[in-house]
Amino acid sequence: MRLIGLTGGIGTGKSTAADYLHRRYNLPILDADIYARDAVAIGSPILTAIGQRYGNKMIQPDGTLARPLLGAIVFSQPQERRWLEAQIHPYVRDCFVSKIANLPADATAVLAIPLLFEAKMTDLTTEIWVVSCDLHTQLERIMTRDGSDRAAAAVRIESQMSLADKIALADVHLDNSTNIADLAAQIDDRISL
Repeated sequence: MRLIGLTGGIGTGKSTAADYLHRRYNLPILDADIYARDAVAIGSPILTAIGQRYGNKMIQPDGTLARPLLGAIVFSQPQERRWLEAQIHPYVRDCFVSKIANLPADATAVLAIPLLFEAKMTDLTTEIWVVSCDLHTQLERIMTRDGSDRAAAAVRIESQMSLADKIALADVHLDNSTNIADLAAQIDDRISL
């Protein structure tokens, strides 16, 4: 089984790379972001714990998580981010283990895990691909996507392990500083199915 751990920094293009791998090569994408959203679904024990820790303001009238409020806390307070990750990461890991167990023995799959190293999930992969881009591009992408200012985007980048450290630990480095066609060409050169 070939399990590609796809990671990178916020705004570097991990989703773009995963989408291309799925579209072009029909690879299944196991996505940590989806599992993390499931972890805080309406009525979940983790959502209840978040409400107990931070107050009812974290739960919107429709029962969903008030993500912007929680984000403001966890991206500015490292100890709170660690608490939240301690709640969510075990759930996400269990989802990966379950999904991997159901793959055919000869499968190739992509495990899209933004916090692959931080969450200590590298053992779930057989190889690690890191998507990066230059800092200016990363900031612009985050600001455009989230409607945030440069300072808020920078705080989010700084809250993660550095791209240089991730690249040093990777088997494959994809530079997504230019355009999708260039990223696709790099993926095509590395996939070797």
